[in-house]
Amino acid sequence: MNQLFYCPDIQEGFARLDEEESRHLLVVLRRQAGDRLQLTDGKGFFYEAEIAETGKKYALARILERRPAPQPAPALHVAIAPTKQIERFEWFLEKATEIGIRQITPLLCRRSERNNIRHDRLEKVLVSAMKQSLQAQMPLLAPLTPFNQLIASATEAGRFLAWCADEPLPHLKTLLRPGMDTLVLIGPEGDFAPEEVALALANGFAGVSLGATRLRTETAGLLAVAAQALS
Repeated sequence: MNQLFYCPDIQEGFARLDEEESRHLLVVLRRQAGDRLQLTDGKGFFYEAEIAETGKKYALARILERRPAPQPAPALHVAIAPTKQIERFEWFLEKATEIGIRQITPLLCRRSERNNIRHDRLEKVLVSAMKQSLQAQMPLLAPLTPFNQLIASATEAGRFLAWCADEPLPHLKTLLRPGMDTLVLIGPEGDFAPEEVALALANGFAGVSLGATRLRTETAGLLAVAAQALS
């Protein structure tokens, strides 16, 4: 599989690619009716398809075969404060998707540097990374969520708060367990506020370290993803 196309809406044996995907297929790659292609719906399935019809802004593909992709286990959910420079946050989204992550929640904290995001732009980063890494499961990108709301709704068995405590904390990698769904909270550059730390600890989160050096937000997030992938 050298090239993967994304089509979230596959119905009645056909996939209608959007304008951007169609342009890449027909104009850039010069594919024609009758040619085969590989698709994913971003929901855990790969498709073998054949171009059935083309237009100026669309391509219609007939589904020939559907097969499920292996699902990563356990599921990793990272809730992370978006960075002031959105390009750094997009870098995290891209790399986390390539490594493998189930859900990302942009987190609104007391000391957040950014209190708004363009959800559609960030989803395009996820789609591109999913296709590039030949995966069939696109991570769920939640809306920008206030810290208190995230704490109240957390259901994962493993819940961790990565913060710069005065006392030594265990490294995240020493607490991860095989098969355990995990949520890791990553704060803004100014770290979590004391009241946020207290709230998380009171609601079953364990404080963890990500190493001896001070990390940028996006680096800390990626380290959490890598630790889970290697556990």
